[in-house]
Amino acid sequence: MYESYTVKHEQDFRSTVHGHIDSADPARLARFYADALGWEVTYSDDNYGMIEGDGGKIGFGRIEAFRPTQWPDKTGTKRFHLDLQVHDLDEATASLCAIGASRPDFQPGADRWRVLLDPDGQPFCLSPRPADAP
Repeated sequence: MYESYTVKHEQDFRSTVHGHIDSADPARLARFYADALGWEVTYSDDNYGMIEGDGGKIGFGRIEAFRPTQWPDKTGTKRFHLDLQVHDLDEATASLCAIGASRPDFQPGADRWRVLLDPDGQPFCLSPRPADAP
């Protein structure tokens, strides 16, 4: 039988957001996501990139022989994807494609949401912001 217990932390991790994404070209991917999110590239070299903004951080690390998830993925091996809420799907799609994203033919969300591929070929999604969102 297991005892129930609570661990108290000195740090409030609920306000700490830091993710890490594997990449073939971390400097390029850091620039892309910084532009896409309106964040700042705070570190960049051939092996690692870091962006920060809105209280969060995302790191991008070089992986030799990196292979992105295929889209559509018939094997069910998707590693991650980001969902970005936007005011206008068409405008956001055009803006993101202008900085390096691409729009695959397969779009399961029809006009409700959209799948794009980042410069490494990893899928991410755009969805409409709620009407009352800033």
